[in-house]
Amino acid sequence: MEQTMRKYPVGIQTFSEIIREGYLYVDKTDLVWQMAHYAKFIFMSRPRRFGKSLLTSTLESYFKGDRELFEGLKIMSLEKEWTQYPVIHLDLSIAKGKSSAQELQRSLILLLKRLTVYEDNPEEVTPGEKLDGMIRRLYEKTGKQVAVIIDEYDAPLLDVLHSQATLDAMRKVMQEFYVPLKANEAYLKFCFITGITKFSQLSIFSTINNLLNVSLDETFATICGFTEEELCTTLWPDVERLASALKLTPEQMHDKLKLQYDGYHFAAGAPEVYNPFSLLNCFVRRKVSNYWFASGTPTFLIKQMQHFHTDITSLDSLDVPESAFDQPTENMKDALPLLYQSGYLTIKDYDPDTEAYMLSIPNQEVRVGYIYGLLPTYTGLNSGDVQIGFAAKFWKALKQGDIDLAMQHMQSYLAGIPYVEGFKQKLAEAKTKEGFYEYTFYLIFSMLNVYVRTQVKVAGGRTDMVIFMPDAIYVMELKVGDTARHALEQIDSRGYAKPYLTDGRKIVKVGIRFDTDKHSVDEWEVASLKP
Repeated sequence: MEQTMRKYPVGIQTFSEIIREGYLYVDKTDLVWQMAHYAKFIFMSRPRRFGKSLLTSTLESYFKGDRELFEGLKIMSLEKEWTQYPVIHLDLSIAKGKSSAQELQRSLILLLKRLTVYEDNPEEVTPGEKLDGMIRRLYEKTGKQVAVIIDEYDAPLLDVLHSQATLDAMRKVMQEFYVPLKANEAYLKFCFITGITKFSQLSIFSTINNLLNVSLDETFATICGFTEEELCTTLWPDVERLASALKLTPEQMHDKLKLQYDGYHFAAGAPEVYNPFSLLNCFVRRKVSNYWFASGTPTFLIKQMQHFHTDITSLDSLDVPESAFDQPTENMKDALPLLYQSGYLTIKDYDPDTEAYMLSIPNQEVRVGYIYGLLPTYTGLNSGDVQIGFAAKFWKALKQGDIDLAMQHMQSYLAGIPYVEGFKQKLAEAKTKEGFYEYTFYLIFSMLNVYVRTQVKVAGGRTDMVIFMPDAIYVMELKVGDTARHALEQIDSRGYAKPYLTDGRKIVKVGIRFDTDKHSVDEWEVASLKP
């Protein structure tokens, strides 16, 4: 009976409503308490739809002293006083999409006026002046310090990242707005600011020089998102219910969910977390799908990837220092910081000797979503055309283990693509012709919801492409101006297939030669290794 009575808080970000209405809640209140006592000024970035708003709402309820909401939760063994503080909780997503500094100022003032604690003072004109007056009056009336909680702090700026003049003007508005947070430090109990990206203290929080960034702090790495332990305990009835609906065992369902939605790390050595938005939607709709991407790929991200000519095939394995992906947004020299902070890349490993992080695409949902969002932009190919005109035939042949038939479908499809100028230019700019076709293969395989990796490191070098199917692993070497036979021999001579010999699945080695004049597959050689 419990499984049918679960209520999932899809689209609900208010802690008090989740508790009072009996929605499913995964208890993070011990981490919330730790954060509330960690420092006075805290900043944390997390991807969109990852639970930031619920976190800010939980902090609001805690500082308001709403003890009854927390009965039975972990925080009850930690908090003893439950002091009630005045709270200013602001969600700046209301100011998203404004095209000028004047519009932004009006939106911020409107946001403040909507607060129940707002009192109008005609001498206060700018958003910063009104926030300053609000903090001081609350302190004077209650005799208690004020908690300020700001959600989506960067929302007003993200859509204008590509327009320097507009960005500069709107950034000045935000600077003025945040001035009271430092000026009234004596009147503040706690200040928490969260969003997707990281703007530097110099450009936005120019006066808050003690804002502690905990975005990569292991202490709070799992405060947003669901851990493996939480999935296998609190959420396990939901996994069983979904498994029953999809006619799978709970263990099979777990593995499917893990591949699709798990894989995020927000600190070196921290546990992986699942995307909470996608997982809850999956439980509600009883279907494993790409919910996070379907909710909208941010325009600002696509524009920045285009601006920096980002090659998505390189995103499977990036070895970088922390400074490469934790840069302030306005100081970016490539799209890497934005991709990490937005959740399109995540930490997969860390080498303490070199202090280098390995970044990669988190999971299959993000991998497929890249292609849906970027395939038309990058290549001129329509994702719908790829699916309808080619995917079904190719997928069926591959599942049947008929690599020859699959490659014939690939050959016919590639030969018929009307290559747009951008695609031709990518061929001209490619460091190697193989690299260009590797890029094309990557896009198409990812469209098929196939787990594909490129430039996979092995002891003997780098494998061009490895494709993971339920019952087989395809190790591919791509050649231009050479033979398919030589490509196949290279797989053997350099040991590209060795890492997968103990996997249990059939290993299929494929050497492929491309014809640059026809823009298509010219010949291929196949050899199999059975487990």
